[in-house]
Amino acid sequence: MCTLTFYLTERVFTFPLDKGTPHVKLTANIQKPITAMTLCLRFHTDLTRTQSLFSLATPSHASALTLFKSSVSGYKLHINGDSLAVHGQPDIMDEWNSVCWTWDSSTGLTALWVNGKRSVRQVLQKNGSVDNRVSIILGQEQDAFGRGFQQNQSFIGDMADVHLWDSVIVPCQIRHYMEGNDFVAGNLLNWKDLQYTITGTVYVESSDFDKLSCY
Repeated sequence: MCTLTFYLTERVFTFPLDKGTPHVKLTANIQKPITAMTLCLRFHTDLTRTQSLFSLATPSHASALTLFKSSVSGYKLHINGDSLAVHGQPDIMDEWNSVCWTWDSSTGLTALWVNGKRSVRQVLQKNGSVDNRVSIILGQEQDAFGRGFQQNQSFIGDMADVHLWDSVIVPCQIRHYMEGNDFVAGNLLNWKDLQYTITGTVYVESSDFDKLSCY
C-alpha cells in the first residue's frame, strides 16, 4: 500500500471483487469548513443493491458527506448524519452513469443530477457546515473516521472523473461534465491531479467512457 499522485485522465478505478473491503483513499487539501459543494463522478456497475459511491467522514460525523446508490433509480444523500432519499432519472445498467450532487448550506438546497437530468431541489442541513478534517473513501462506506467498512455496502465496478468543488457550480458546467466536454476541474478534488492510496484489490485501468458532443 502506497500513496500515489497520478494524472488519471482517461483512467478509471476498477473494483472487481464482491468480497473483502477494497477501497481507495483520496487526499484533499481542504483549508476551511465546507459550507457549499458540488461533487461529480462517473460509475459503471451491474449491481442493483445498495453501494457506497463516495464517503467523506470527519472526526465527529462518519457520514459527513456520503453518496449512496440505493437502487436503480434511487440515491441517498448524507450530510453530517442527516439523510435524504432522491428518486428520479434511472441509472443505465451496465453502462457509464454521470452523477453530480450540489448543496448550499445558506439555503439548505440540494439536488442530484443523473445523466443530465436534475432532481427536484430539496432542503438538507440548512446553515450546516462540514469540518475540514476529512477522510475520503471511494468504494466503501465509513462507519467511523477512516474505518468501519461493511462488505455488503461495497462498490463493484468502475469509477472515474471524481471532482469536488467548494461551491455550487453553474448548470452549464455540470452539463459540460455530463457530456464529457471541457469543464473547470474541482478545486478540492481534481481527477487530473489526484493523490490517492489503494488498499486491497483495486486496479487503475484505461477508460472506455464515450465522450459526447455538447449541444
